[in-house]
Amino acid sequence: MKHIEMFTDGACSGNPGPGGWGTIIRYHNYEKEFSGGSAATTNNRMEMTAIIEGLKKLKEPCSVTITTDSKYVVDSITKKWVYSWKKKGWKKSDGKMALNIDLWEEMLKLLEIHDVRFIWVKGHAGHPENERCDALAVAQRDYYHQ
Repeated sequence: MKHIEMFTDGACSGNPGPGGWGTIIRYHNYEKEFSGGSAATTNNRMEMTAIIEGLKKLKEPCSVTITTDSKYVVDSITKKWVYSWKKKGWKKSDGKMALNIDLWEEMLKLLEIHDVRFIWVKGHAGHPENERCDALAVAQRDYYHQ
């Protein structure tokens, strides 16, 4: 299996509001950047979309290390919360419905295809690829803010 490094970030002005996402995919010396956005979204949706869109670009099952500053995504997956929500009809432990069900369902399907490992990094702390993804996300957010 090919090993891919992926770096992602999302940005939003207001929550909800205009938002953007940025993803870098690296395979050996090959690197590609992707970004997009939405006029009305949330920060968590943009964080998730960055990961989903990156995984969708992969043409075959891969081993993927995803570096993100989204505690929401990392904790939901690594602490298995999302699997519990799904099992309970997308209800959380407090009885409330989980948010972003459409994106969680799409992400979980992609996680079945790829062998994914998540690494959390602190945002805006000088991590070069996280800073670049943030710049891509902010540019898209600002585009949709017009």
